[in-house]
Amino acid sequence: MNVADLLFNIGASLAYGIVGTILMALGYVVVDLLTPGKLHELIWTQRNRNATLVVAANTIGVAIIVAMAIFASENGLAMGLISTAAYGLVGLVLMAVSFFILDMLTPGKLGAVIAEAEPHPAIWVNASAHIAVALVVAAAIS
Repeated sequence: MNVADLLFNIGASLAYGIVGTILMALGYVVVDLLTPGKLHELIWTQRNRNATLVVAANTIGVAIIVAMAIFASENGLAMGLISTAAYGLVGLVLMAVSFFILDMLTPGKLGAVIAEAEPHPAIWVNASAHIAVALVVAAAIS
């Protein structure tokens, strides 16, 4: 590897990192929109474990999708960045859809359960759905 290749790879890593970070931030916004109240307040002020677990699962899910999209990209940097962003957005949409499906299939309102101060087992189901959807999207990429 020469210096030019090294610099290109560093730039590509930075570009993919920016795309991944933006997608993870969008994942946070999606969870914030699905839950009552302000997510930052639930997590950082109220130390709500339910909200924390859902956001953590969403972030891990997006990272799984982004990592697989990067791994599978073969058509150059520009197309790799575009496909990574596209797959990441698909994953976020499907995670939101899974949230709504779980909300319809289970008693109560899932968004309200996330905001509850007491840890709730339903949050583990929701968190695992985020990871499961991410794994399905990641498998579809390869």
